[in-house]
Amino acid sequence: MQLTRTFTPDQYAKATESWAWLDLAGKKPIFTSAFGDVFFTAADGFWWLDTVEGTLTRPWRTADGLSATLNSAEGQNMYLLSRLAAEAERAGLTPGPNEVYDFKITPALGGRIDVSNIGVIDFVVGVNITGQLHDQIRGLPPGTKIAGVTISDDGQVRITT
Repeated sequence: MQLTRTFTPDQYAKATESWAWLDLAGKKPIFTSAFGDVFFTAADGFWWLDTVEGTLTRPWRTADGLSATLNSAEGQNMYLLSRLAAEAERAGLTPGPNEVYDFKITPALGGRIDVSNIGVIDFVVGVNITGQLHDQIRGLPPGTKIAGVTISDDGQVRITT
């Protein structure tokens, strides 16, 4: 089971362009989880773009810290969703070379973090769409009912309330 994936600089740039509302300046993508969460290196440490929560945090100041976390079962489950990835693989889901696992209904809109809600998607498309969703959701008052989500042919996401 492949818990991390790497992509080209162009793929990372296109995937993360919709996350511009977070401060990605000075951060260089180094790899992703099988679910498309992006790990970055920067002068001040190592950052994690959590696509489920829509957050960017700096959990590690050093490469050794990052390595120690991701070499532990607890760290693999927390940051790489290793248990869920193993369930998806057992269910016959295997991302192709340019793909990652994705939630059919994003947890940010009430989708379950469960193997029955997992599919595979192109890395660039999946991470970009998720960034657009989080950008639009973050400005909504708590409890706002989402009436629908549409994705245009050019990949633009529109949430209707």
